[in-house]
Amino acid sequence: MKTLLVGERILLTLWVGGMWTVGYIVAPTLFSMLEKSIAGNVAGQLFTLLSYLGLFCGSLLTIGLVSRVGVQVMQHWMFWVLLIMLVIILIGQFALQPMMAELKATSLTDLNRSEFGKLHGIASVLFLINSLLGLSLVMTQK
Repeated sequence: MKTLLVGERILLTLWVGGMWTVGYIVAPTLFSMLEKSIAGNVAGQLFTLLSYLGLFCGSLLTIGLVSRVGVQVMQHWMFWVLLIMLVIILIGQFALQPMMAELKATSLTDLNRSEFGKLHGIASVLFLINSLLGLSLVMTQK
């Protein structure tokens, strides 16, 4: 059981640490150092990798929690936090990101730029929510 908990801590560290590092250190640094389109492409790739890492880690953490808590998992707050985080990743990666990529692939008119900005804003808010939810998981570990 102790090994499982150590493994869970490693998964949580990779996932949440990755979110905070990429989202709040790497991406802003890219945009301050590189041309906007190149920085956007690199950041987009990093966020895609981070999404898949999150789906992997979040799924394993959820499975670990279910195996420890059993039938009572639906009453455990951590289950709901993990579930919300996974849903947010799915929305970002498989709904918002494809729409943003489609807009970027077309010539960005003022209307497309506006739509892209709205989608990017929604994605940013969802990422912030996920970052804070992840931080709540890290802070409550003993």
